[in-house]
Amino acid sequence: MRLSYHLIACTILSLTILSSCQSENNKMQTKNEASSDRNDTHSSAQPDKAVSQHLSLDLVVDFESKTMEGSVLHKIENKGSNEIIFDTKGLKISKVEIDTRSEPVDFELAADKKFLGSALTVPIDEETKEVKIFYSTTSESSAVQWLNPIQTTDKIHPFLFTQGQAILTRTWIPCQDSPGIRVTYDAKLQVPEELMAVMSAENPKTKSADGVYNFRMEQAIPPYLIALAIGDLEFKAVGPRTGVYSEPSMLEKSHYEFGDMEKMLVSAEELYGPYLWDQYDVIVLPASFPFGGMENPRLTFATPTILAGDRSLTALIAHELAHSWSGNLVTNATWDDFWLNEGFTVYFERRIMEALYGVPYVKMLTQLGLQDLDGEIEDLGSHSHDTHLKLNLEGRDPDDGMTDIAYEKGALFLMALEEQVGRERFDQFLKKYFNDHKFQTLTTEEFIEYLQTNLIETDKVEIDLNAWIYGPGLPAKKPSVTSDRFSKVESFSANALKDKNWNKSKTKDWTTHEWLHFIRTLDEEIDLKDIQKIQEVFQFNTSGNSEILAAWLEFSINTGHYKEITNELEEFLVSVGRRKFLTPLYKALKNSDDLKLAKDIYTKARPNYHSVSQQTMDALLNE
Repeated sequence: MRLSYHLIACTILSLTILSSCQSENNKMQTKNEASSDRNDTHSSAQPDKAVSQHLSLDLVVDFESKTMEGSVLHKIENKGSNEIIFDTKGLKISKVEIDTRSEPVDFELAADKKFLGSALTVPIDEETKEVKIFYSTTSESSAVQWLNPIQTTDKIHPFLFTQGQAILTRTWIPCQDSPGIRVTYDAKLQVPEELMAVMSAENPKTKSADGVYNFRMEQAIPPYLIALAIGDLEFKAVGPRTGVYSEPSMLEKSHYEFGDMEKMLVSAEELYGPYLWDQYDVIVLPASFPFGGMENPRLTFATPTILAGDRSLTALIAHELAHSWSGNLVTNATWDDFWLNEGFTVYFERRIMEALYGVPYVKMLTQLGLQDLDGEIEDLGSHSHDTHLKLNLEGRDPDDGMTDIAYEKGALFLMALEEQVGRERFDQFLKKYFNDHKFQTLTTEEFIEYLQTNLIETDKVEIDLNAWIYGPGLPAKKPSVTSDRFSKVESFSANALKDKNWNKSKTKDWTTHEWLHFIRTLDEEIDLKDIQKIQEVFQFNTSGNSEILAAWLEFSINTGHYKEITNELEEFLVSVGRRKFLTPLYKALKNSDDLKLAKDIYTKARPNYHSVSQQTMDALLNE
């Protein structure tokens, strides 16, 4: 039986406890609240008993042994417990001290649990203020990727980067690794003198003389946003508050590509309030980085595959910047609430892009996103619980929930609300939402209560929250988006197929998005001669644009006409570690009954992938 949104809201109102405390100082940590309805099944920490509020790292980074060794000191709040519990996975714990006592304390390291790792329990008393853990990383520290020089862009020096989302920070820092817990942090790192270290914190602009780097993050963040990169890096400012880091050979290209970053930041502030993280920089990582981007505060980690040379793929930067409000400022309390991070961010990203590049441009972005959403729902099954916005990931890797459902269905839900109340009113609501919950975490139910009080009741909104948030697939009543520019692409394609006339001059003003739509809408029953003609005219298989090349390679596999471009396919899969590209290409090979080729390529490529991508491809090719 489908419940009305009024019944849902009333039920939630009776069950949910909202935090009433908010720090007056935006740079100070808000109180870490914990209650039974905020149970994070992906963390062993019990923050309602004892919680970390600040951590201090002191690590020596050794590229020869591929280890980081040292200590982390946690400043804690004890709420009347005789123990505090931290999350660890793949770490070697040598000793634990509390406060200034000279003798180490006994600690308990539980047996390893799948996905979760080993809970570290430390005895404390009511006076305990600090817990210091001495440890080193190991080869099982899966957040960390150590790259040999040959795996970097410039192929001169080694490189290291971490990827903490969703629950991998515990593999390089013993911490309370839950998105519902916020900490401030500082760090001291010793790295090789020829390299630079940067973190999701205040960062250097030049290399230190002795390889020692000190960091400070005064704004409280969840542990998955603590991030580190070390390599032969240089920095170049883009604007007063923005800049880019990369390996030397990539710096000018990256600087040009991200030339609109300061404009994006100004547009974002005009929409939803001041940027509260001081500086916004981007670091372009080696190609093995598993995501398009990661919204680490103050320093977005980005894949080099967005460097198209024409700024056509920088919606990704707008997306990561938008996370400075949705995700970093207001964070999902558990990974079941992941859509609160990503749905809001996709919506916000498109508003930034609209401000800079106009409505027609954003209609293309939105329509491509809806195509991805339709494909995701088809893959998962229209009745799958994994197509709900509110997820149930207990007993599973939370990475399983990071699908287009959270991103695109979440954004579509916000578009539906905007349609109900109008853009001006909805912007007022979102600006207030971000301000009211800054440096806090929310569950889906807490958001619904806020939505009910501040928009649905006041503006008499009629929307089926149950269908949108707790129901599968998409509601029958949903926003629709059409793009005139995509309609012209479809007309060109139809006429060219009919007349056998692929006039390249008619496509000279096309953007990446039009090319993607063109490839996506080609009939997979198309004649081989037409495929060969398209390839001859447009040379997709040698495109320097990774999005276009990946789309064409997938189309070629799906049509069974990829044998002649196997070399290009292998080269792409070996050189790129971005999971967005890897998954559909390996899946297409598998579905084409060419699993042997997929596994042969993967054997060569796997050492270049981060553990996040390795885990996904291992499961895909061995299931």
